[in-house]
Amino acid sequence: MGLLSLAIWTPIVFGAVLLALGRDEHANAVRWIALVGALLGLAVTVPLVTGFDTSTAAMQFVERAPWIERFQVFYHLGIDGISLWLIVLTAFITVVVVIAGWEVITERVNQYMGAFLILSGLMIGVFAALDAMLFYIFFEATLIPMYIIIGIWGGPNRIYAAFKFFLYTLLGSLLMLVALIYLYNASGGSFALADWQRLPLGASAQTALFFAFLAAFAVKVPMWPVHTWLPDVHVEAPTGGSAVLAAIMLKLGAYGFLRFSLPITPDAAHEWAPLMIALSLVAVIYVGLVAMVQQDMKKLVAYSSVAHMGFVTLGFFVFNDLGLAGGIVQMLAHGFVSAAMFLCIGVLYDRVHSREIADYGGVLNTMPAFGAFALLFVMANAGLPGTAGFVGEWMVILAAVKVNFWIGLLAATSLILGAAYSLWMFKRVYLGAPVHEHVKALKDINAREFLVLALLALMVLYFGIHPKPFTDAIDPAVQQLLKHVAVSKLV
Repeated sequence: MGLLSLAIWTPIVFGAVLLALGRDEHANAVRWIALVGALLGLAVTVPLVTGFDTSTAAMQFVERAPWIERFQVFYHLGIDGISLWLIVLTAFITVVVVIAGWEVITERVNQYMGAFLILSGLMIGVFAALDAMLFYIFFEATLIPMYIIIGIWGGPNRIYAAFKFFLYTLLGSLLMLVALIYLYNASGGSFALADWQRLPLGASAQTALFFAFLAAFAVKVPMWPVHTWLPDVHVEAPTGGSAVLAAIMLKLGAYGFLRFSLPITPDAAHEWAPLMIALSLVAVIYVGLVAMVQQDMKKLVAYSSVAHMGFVTLGFFVFNDLGLAGGIVQMLAHGFVSAAMFLCIGVLYDRVHSREIADYGGVLNTMPAFGAFALLFVMANAGLPGTAGFVGEWMVILAAVKVNFWIGLLAATSLILGAAYSLWMFKRVYLGAPVHEHVKALKDINAREFLVLALLALMVLYFGIHPKPFTDAIDPAVQQLLKHVAVSKLV
């Protein structure tokens, strides 16, 4: 079994074992087994990083075996610089989420931990799949564990939120399935992404395929105006669910643009780029303004995620190397920062059982160590230089200015808006004298919470100060993608 298969199936097997054998009376053993599974899953990704050749855009660690031979469906895996760090991010966040839920989850612990481990393997499968049908199966299968996580461990309206999440994302994906079947027939019976990326297509076919893929991936990102499911889901999801949803699952849609929309339908992508740029700028500016008026901390961070992901799609559709690389870097940076923001909210919710900003104030007086971490993550969310939140946004702004100064200027307003809603939330929650008795009685973070936040803080700072290892791996794949996008495939 290859390294990519190990990265996919190690957490899935551990998750299945927990679902089959775990019981609440053995909850402590279940937690340790889950942690071992998550750590092994992360350990498997280490050789992927150390053995990765940053000088080539070719797929590496390739595995290929017949699966459904009648329809030429293969178990075909491989990674380039785009997918490498997304796989590592997934495995890392899984470890963090398992530790974060150690004491918080007390019922159905085996199902909770098992669902997250299975979800981790499925998401890695999405990033590693080179066969379109394999990609689609992994892509859709991720809905099941997240649906369960929201529906069982979520808030009072968890069933509504779980159904909304499932229906929005599933309905968008059905059009993608139609597109996959069309491409299978047009390519003479192949599901290989490499074959599809060389396939000549007419203008009308490209346009139809582009919008079919857009329906699936825009909902997942999510782009404006199909973003409305995200705040509701975040509010009801448990802390770990929100962290994984924001850090990884939103990236599945953005990743789809890179593997399908841009290389398979390049002419349609160029034709409809103004629309994509406009929708991205609306997400960056309008949704940023919406975030500013939120009174629920989770809703505020949820809307800020839509704004930050707007930078990703903006970077992809300005069609230069800086924009594409910046969009990918922003995906990774947002993974670390958004997970940290939701876990900080979880720390407060576990103590006060409220996410309303008005129920806090002066938290820094009673939780100074936690407040220091929260300040770092808020600054990263606002795009402070030296943190992960700055690098990708700055690259995308520079790329946009190269194309059109006014697009770059509009994109840059997000740095002001991000600072406004992030720092205003910090001021109201953490600064000043404590007013509420429950805030005065708060206890600072324990060793487990300190470990979780410290791991994320290290990554936020390392990514912000030294992004070169990430960009070195990304650059060859970006150049290869630009070659695909630059060549017309019209027939």
